[in-house]
Amino acid sequence: MVNLAINGICGKMGQRILRLAEKDDEIKMIVGFEQEGHPELGKEIDGIKVSSDYTLLEQCDSVIDFSAPAGTIATLEKTKEAKKSIVIGTTNLDKEQEAEIESVSKDIPVVYSPNMSIGVNLFFKILKTAASVLREYQVSIKEAHHIHKKDAPSGTAKKLAEIINKFGFNLDYNQIESKREGEIIGDHQVTFESELDSFEIIHHAKTRDIFAQGAIIAAKWIKQKPAGLYSMEDILFD
Repeated sequence: MVNLAINGICGKMGQRILRLAEKDDEIKMIVGFEQEGHPELGKEIDGIKVSSDYTLLEQCDSVIDFSAPAGTIATLEKTKEAKKSIVIGTTNLDKEQEAEIESVSKDIPVVYSPNMSIGVNLFFKILKTAASVLREYQVSIKEAHHIHKKDAPSGTAKKLAEIINKFGFNLDYNQIESKREGEIIGDHQVTFESELDSFEIIHHAKTRDIFAQGAIIAAKWIKQKPAGLYSMEDILFD
């Protein structure tokens, strides 16, 4: 059994994580966190208190965080103090914030991934093989998300570019084609093009539950792990 806290519980992802956690026999929800000043503080969602009192971490095994960069880093520090584990799915963190995550992972177990989806992490793995073989091809990345998404390109698209560039490509983030339209959950496409053929890898997310599902899998997996920085690739393919 994993005693779980969710940071950003009132957000769209926090709500989906809560719904799936409630259906999981291996998860016990303890508390949902929001930062000071949030209008829902003190209220309950399905019997789970919305709180900014991080001393409640003492009752938890792990935190899942899909909030905003500043909130994630604040919760990371509180989680370190409580000596608990944390699963971070927040995107648009800067290099300094990512360095802080890496530093804290020396003291507690941390799962950090720009995309918690099982399908997208399989995409990453397939892309490594494709990029290693199709080195002479031209490569491009397209991604599309809902109009509320603040970062462009997405963290997932940046990760795709990082994977590709490890195999001798030189794709800059500003070359990624990004679209913000309607309520698109998340679409990603990588195309390798030559004079002879083209090769495409595509992932289409139908619901945010794919990210929530991955985060819950990560929270259960990390419970017994030593301090360190882990990814969804470690969880799915190690």
